[in-house]
Amino acid sequence: MNSQLQSFARENLKQRLKECTEAQQHMFKRMYSHDDLERPIDEVVNQMPESTLDWAMDQVRRTIEKNEREAPDAKNS
Repeated sequence: MNSQLQSFARENLKQRLKECTEAQQHMFKRMYSHDDLERPIDEVVNQMPESTLDWAMDQVRRTIEKNEREAPDAKNS
């Protein structure tokens, strides 16, 4: 992945993680920064190996979609 795509992926992850709950962000830290769970989420994303970015983006996307499906307003639609 070239540096421009890596930068996009990291910024996308940081923005999308803001849409996740604290518990979901903590789980993300457990997967990608298990040695330092106190590290800020943006720093976790910045330190992730390039090889994990694509999978992490998919995980966060699916988490947000799940949150939207399970939101009380979605059930009333």
